[in-house]
Amino acid sequence: MTTKIRVHGEVPARLDDGFERIRKELRLPDDFPPAVRAAAERAAAEEPERERDRDDLTGLPFVTIDPPGSMDLDQAVHLERLGEGYRVWYAIADVGAFVRPGDVIDAQARTRGETVYLPGGNVPLHPRTLSEGAASLLPGVTRPAAVWRIDLDAGGRTIGADVQRALVRSRERLDYDYVQAAVDTGTADGTLKLLAEIGELRLALERERGGVSLPTPEQEVVPDGNGSYRLEYRMSLPSEAWNAQISLLTGMAAASMMLDAEIGVLRVLPPPQASDLAKVRRVAAALDVTWPEGAGYGVAVAGLDPKNPRHAAFLQESKVLLRGSGYVAFDGAPPPLADHFAVAAPYTHVTAPLRRLVDRYATEVCLAIAAGEPVPAEIREALPSLPDIMGRTGQRAGSAERACVDLVEAFLLRERVGQDFGAMVIDVDERRTGGLVQILDPAVIARCDGALPLGSRVTVRLAKADPATREVRFTLA
Repeated sequence: MTTKIRVHGEVPARLDDGFERIRKELRLPDDFPPAVRAAAERAAAEEPERERDRDDLTGLPFVTIDPPGSMDLDQAVHLERLGEGYRVWYAIADVGAFVRPGDVIDAQARTRGETVYLPGGNVPLHPRTLSEGAASLLPGVTRPAAVWRIDLDAGGRTIGADVQRALVRSRERLDYDYVQAAVDTGTADGTLKLLAEIGELRLALERERGGVSLPTPEQEVVPDGNGSYRLEYRMSLPSEAWNAQISLLTGMAAASMMLDAEIGVLRVLPPPQASDLAKVRRVAAALDVTWPEGAGYGVAVAGLDPKNPRHAAFLQESKVLLRGSGYVAFDGAPPPLADHFAVAAPYTHVTAPLRRLVDRYATEVCLAIAAGEPVPAEIREALPSLPDIMGRTGQRAGSAERACVDLVEAFLLRERVGQDFGAMVIDVDERRTGGLVQILDPAVIARCDGALPLGSRVTVRLAKADPATREVRFTLA
């Protein structure tokens, strides 16, 4: 159900070798050229110049919320009540304060497009001097940021939005487990308490407008205490969904700003073909998944449990409805397709500029619009090239993630060929026998040969697990 995988603890040497092979196969860039590293170090040292002409918002108690160990901290949040509604302060790392369009850092970033996350270490978009240092919103240090101020009514609807360059200082680096525990135990206050409150309101609004949030698990490689490892599924926490809603809220505000100004770059996803929608509705009926007449796809998937075989199969089969996402740049009349089907609204990427190239350019557009100034010529001229760059590099990142998942699954199953496993059938081939099964223990999704009944529990036998080819294959037992 996912293409991401995490390895806890030290990565086994054979796996590390496999990750390195994936890097080479996909031609992922190695370290940065000396000229780029030197430019990043110079940019990191120019702090006094960056602090001029910025509002000082260091008095706001921002916090960051990320996976444990993260150093490339793009976003910091502070939430407060505003009458009967709310005010969202969302500070985004101001990469534009360090990187100029056309400089050597920018040129290198345009070849990378986005940070690629591998279990054995990431391939960063920018030199770590910036991405994990001077530009990162690390706690206890003053940083330049593009700060969004978004006002919401009592129901969580946006009633106003603005963005400005400012100085901020994060108070704490929190992770999702900490936030969830604070909310669950009733000890959350301030921003954390409001995060749950606003997050739930925004999730309800998402369902109301027809948006989609898929309940998909991640695969984790966990030491078993005996010198070996096991694969487990990990469901995302509500705190992750709440935090994601703040990012979505900001991306929607930015898109609205761009459309009003008739310039920018949007993240788009076309609505599904009628034939695909009809097919997925038939699958829902066959699997006894409730999909009320007239309700959107988001309503159908809300509350589904991936541990339920029928639900897991429906989630897998219905992914066809979410294919075809991309970017579109415009300078003048808005594009014919301006909406993102899964968001159910216009949307753009502005909240992860340390990790995605397009976010920096989109942020610069919004800063100019909010200030009532023309979009700088070098930003305007770069916009048309961004969709192609992000398409190519995003595909490469996705291939790397899938290859890493395949490698880990094959590695951990290599000594269990011939054994039987309990599984759920989550996809079937229409033109030939076989499909995808989700193994219950360990947490593996792989191809299986045989006549597979969709959405059923079956017993399968491991026929092949080859780390060299990263192939795992089962047959019906």
